[in-house]
Amino acid sequence: MRRPVVLLLGILLAALALVPAPAAAQVVNVAPLEFRDADEAERFQSLALELRCVKCQNQSLADSDAAIAHDLRNEVLGLMRRGMSDQEIKDHLVARYGEFVLYRPAVRADTWLLWFGPAVLLLAGGASVAWIVRRRARALPDRPVTADEDEQEW
Repeated sequence: MRRPVVLLLGILLAALALVPAPAAAQVVNVAPLEFRDADEAERFQSLALELRCVKCQNQSLADSDAAIAHDLRNEVLGLMRRGMSDQEIKDHLVARYGEFVLYRPAVRADTWLLWFGPAVLLLAGGASVAWIVRRRARALPDRPVTADEDEQEW
């Protein structure tokens, strides 16, 4: 009985050894960016914090370790060195990747839901809770609960 179990366990371990590592676990060797001066580094960092990694979706360009984030950081630095303003760089990236690349997209008619949707949902939820509480308060009996009735519930 032990021999088939040991054999099966050995086959399972051998099969697991042949499975390749997931892509997320692979380390990307990335050389750090070299800046000309502290002003350029500060400007780059502020821009990288305002831009979203197009792969990670929930990380800024500065925080992401994805290969495309590395490429975008190099592109942003290259655009900065070509003399483009911050707004021109953002416009360039939006034209290429869409509004999604910005952490704070412009307030326009097509982004109203993004900007004001959470507040509307919060207000609607608060109004619903207030309405339910008032309705239940009106439905309660006006007489006080006696000690016998209170004990019967338990």
